[in-house]
Amino acid sequence: MQTDQVLSHLKKHGQLLDLEIASATGIALAQVRKVLADLTSRGEISQCSVTHFNGNKRIDGFQCRISGYVPPVAPGRKAGANKPASSD
Repeated sequence: MQTDQVLSHLKKHGQLLDLEIASATGIALAQVRKVLADLTSRGEISQCSVTHFNGNKRIDGFQCRISGYVPPVAPGRKAGANKPASSD
C-alpha cells in the first residue's frame, strides 16, 4: 500500500526529495527510503543521492522521479509556439 502511495505521489508532483515525500504522505522517512530502494531496484523510479546545507547543518537525502515518465503538456497557449514565417 505504501509503495502505491509513494509512486502515485511522485507521478502527481514530479521530482521530489525523500524528505518531501515523507512529510507529504505521512510515512516515516525510514519506511519511505525502503520503498524508494524497492522501486529503484524494480526500475520504476530513478534516484540520486543529494547533499545540501542549511547553514552549517548537513542534510543528506535522495532525489527521486518516475523513470521514463513525461508529464502531459499543460493546456493553453505556449510562448513562441506560432511565430510568423518571414516571406523573403
